[in-house]
Order: sequence, then C-alpha cells, then structure tokens
Amino acid sequence: MADAGVHTATAADLSEIVRIHRETWRLAYAELLPPEVLEALDTDEAWALAVQSGAVLKATEGEWVVGFVVASKAPDEEVAKADGSLPEDAATTALLSVLVEPRWGRRGHGTRLVAEAVRRLGETGATRGIAWVPEADKASRNFYERLGWTGDGTVRTLDAGGRPLREVRVSGPLEVRLAD
Repeated sequence: MADAGVHTATAADLSEIVRIHRETWRLAYAELLPPEVLEALDTDEAWALAVQSGAVLKATEGEWVVGFVVASKAPDEEVAKADGSLPEDAATTALLSVLVEPRWGRRGHGTRLVAEAVRRLGETGATRGIAWVPEADKASRNFYERLGWTGDGTVRTLDAGGRPLREVRVSGPLEVRLAD
C-alpha cells in the first residue's frame, strides 16, 4: 500500500470531499434513498463551513484523498435519550461520521480516521462518541462494532424525500487501537 495518512482537511480538499460524499452515498444508499435525495446532498457551502471549522479530517493514500471523518462535539439533539433528556455525559459526547470511498475500503483508512479523530477529541475533554447509521447499512454498523461501538437503543426515522429512513445510534468509548 502506498503511504497512508490522516490530515486536517483544507479548502483545497473540498472538491474531493464533496465528490467522495456524493458518489459513495449514491452507490451505497441507492436502495435506501430516492434519487432526488441523493442528487440534493449537502452543498459545497455546508462542507466548506465544516472544513473551515477544523471538524474534517481526510484520509490519504499516496496523493489521493480516499475518505474523511467529520468529528465535533455532539449537539444536544443528537445525544439526547429517546425521552428527550440528556445523559450525564452530554457535554463530553462527540458526534462522528466517517466515509471511505468503496474502492479504497478494507485498507484501514476508516480506522485510522476514527483513531485520529478520537485522539483529537480526547484532547478537548470528549469521553464518548456517537454516530448515526442507517439501520439497513450493515457494512457501517459492522465497522463501528469492530471499533467497540454498539447500538445504544436509540433510533430515529428521517423523512428522506417522502420515504422513511430509519437510523440507529451507535455509541462507544473514544479509544481506538490500530493494528500493528
């Protein structure tokens, strides 16, 4: 494998991050989401704000950007229990979303991304991470399970262009060990 790494994304990476997001979702979620939802994915402006805030890390292999993770303090509405109350650790819970382009999958990029994100989040006092995953996305759920994250019993149903999309919240410690 060529030199692989994780770096803070910059404005110069924006077009690749947007491309990876759109193409990967169109491939992975074609069965779950209507075409019009996939066509209207987040705008470049939303990604530009996330990159500018320093919340996006990119995975590279050689000269290629192959994936990314968005990681930041979890907003209260994302970490709330099913009854709407906040858990005791709400102030130290982080929200992560990781995506690696399928052709670069199974090469450790996702784990490296999460490992670096949780290391940085830990430096800011974060103690636990959460992520929302479509219930039908077994590959992503398996990825988080390999990291030691499990479903915490919280689900939500989003309106995806008139089609319900059920998501499960996975949660786990901010500890990731990389294989030697």
